[in-house]
Amino acid sequence: MDDEALLRYSRQIMLEPIDIAGQERLLASRALVVGAGGLGSPVALYLAAAGVGHLILADADEVELSNLQRQIAHGMDDLGRNKACSARDSAAALNPGCEIRVIEEHLSGEALDALVAEVDLVLDCTDRFSSRYAVNAACQRAGVPLVSGAAIRFSGQLAVFDPRDPSSPCYACLYPPGEGGDEELRCAESGVVAPLVGLIGCFQALEAVKLLSGAGVAHRGLSTFDGLNGQWRHFQVPRDPACPVCASR
Repeated sequence: MDDEALLRYSRQIMLEPIDIAGQERLLASRALVVGAGGLGSPVALYLAAAGVGHLILADADEVELSNLQRQIAHGMDDLGRNKACSARDSAAALNPGCEIRVIEEHLSGEALDALVAEVDLVLDCTDRFSSRYAVNAACQRAGVPLVSGAAIRFSGQLAVFDPRDPSSPCYACLYPPGEGGDEELRCAESGVVAPLVGLIGCFQALEAVKLLSGAGVAHRGLSTFDGLNGQWRHFQVPRDPACPVCASR
């Protein structure tokens, strides 16, 4: 790091669990953010600001007026633009030293597997069960940690799935395939209070910084947040020995 980088990241470097070694690990790390909407906006901004050296932002959707209530990486001038491109510009404005690659399509199949294999960490910021299952399976195949977030109405969820840990479950252990289907909730149909996605996205970014820098202990189990009551609840989630995704790990 040069003097400018030392000054930029000084408030993190002075933290003993991170220090210079942890900051250098962040600068050398690669993270894939799937979804650049409500959750992906704070994730992309904070990871860039914190010094994650290489980000891949993937989203096929365009910015709409209804997104601006909560998707803070986008503004009025971004209406009609691809969300990943808009989020890239906002993140680059915070930290031009962060290398940001944009994927303007929904990831699936071999393309998803190839990208996951390139990175050290994946953050699932999507709002569809189908996308979450696909991202989870790709992470399990590649042995890459996954930080998962969800937010709807006044309720949020946070979980970390790490296939490097033999005891860690995967997303399919928590939500077995076939149990979501047509019953999944999305913001477009159910609504969401604006700051909730920021709160969950910030926690995703925090877990990513910890995992990539080596600071502290990664989140375990499932945490849910009730925004109406301001209460967190934590649940231990055992690995399912019959899970169709990670049982053979």
